[in-house]
Amino acid sequence: MNVQTPLKPADFATDQEVRWCPGCGDYAILKGVQRTMAEIGARPENTVFVSGIGCSSRFPYYMATYGFHTIHGRAPAVATGVKLANPELDVWLVTGDGDGLSIGGNHLLHLLRRNLDCQVLLFNNEIYGLTKGQYSPTSRVGTRTPTSPFGSVDRPASPCAFAIGAGARFIARCIDTAQKEMPGILKRAHGHKGTSFVELYQNCIVYNDAVFEAFTAKANAAESQIWLEHGKPMLFAGGTKGLTLNRQDLRLEVVEVADGNWEAAGVIVHDETNKGVAQMLVDMPFPGFPIALGVIFCSPAPSYESALGEQTKTLTQGKIADLSALIRKGQTWEVAEKRD
Repeated sequence: MNVQTPLKPADFATDQEVRWCPGCGDYAILKGVQRTMAEIGARPENTVFVSGIGCSSRFPYYMATYGFHTIHGRAPAVATGVKLANPELDVWLVTGDGDGLSIGGNHLLHLLRRNLDCQVLLFNNEIYGLTKGQYSPTSRVGTRTPTSPFGSVDRPASPCAFAIGAGARFIARCIDTAQKEMPGILKRAHGHKGTSFVELYQNCIVYNDAVFEAFTAKANAAESQIWLEHGKPMLFAGGTKGLTLNRQDLRLEVVEVADGNWEAAGVIVHDETNKGVAQMLVDMPFPGFPIALGVIFCSPAPSYESALGEQTKTLTQGKIADLSALIRKGQTWEVAEKRD
């Protein structure tokens, strides 16, 4: 039996010069993804990374796998074609908040609702980095950029809320520097059959530096982050605070937890299959509430390519396709002469 040699993270690195700005959060994400590839036993010959346009979309150059660096916003369409052509391939899609939610919003919506079996990694730095710092769909109100010199007045889009609205069956969040947690989240995404959507908060050191520092800085992390785990109570701040559900108003609230007795405080247990609570978690305003991280929602359903494959198999069973006959069939009409 031919036993394949286990690969290491370095085996997924290419000889290409990594051309991101020094200090860019993309470096940490690249490291996390390469580590994940090794841990899940991925094979380069069976793995494809597809990207659109933007800083994050240089990703395929730095992965020793197959890859497509496509056009602005169209990575979901190309990824769909790749997966339908060969369902056995492991398809990863890399996009950014501008590429995925602006020009590519329509394509991303249909990928999510169809539930194609692939992993979507959306790098969110709340800015257009490659095109020199314009405000993006996720930029906050008041963000000053060359295209919003007096401050953006747009209400920002929430990537995870968008994914829920589009019908995504797996939604997770992580931070670029969370190297301990990232592989676990990516492995969960990979193991999910269907479209897995992972939002990655990514720091743009040049055009939007420290925009997430209020909840990513070590000094703020415990009070401002809540790492969700299925079947575990929703606790943060070292277990001294938690989330409870106000069942009268149907909204989440932060409560104090005394002496570790989270049940007495009414803290709820995370159920990643509960879509209603998932919506509340991604809608929590910060500050006031912590940022929800980890696997927020997971409710598997049949994937698009598997359903399409079964349909094709049923329709073609026992039939031999005749391409020549199809080409020569033509599309013609005869208009009869009108008579009085």
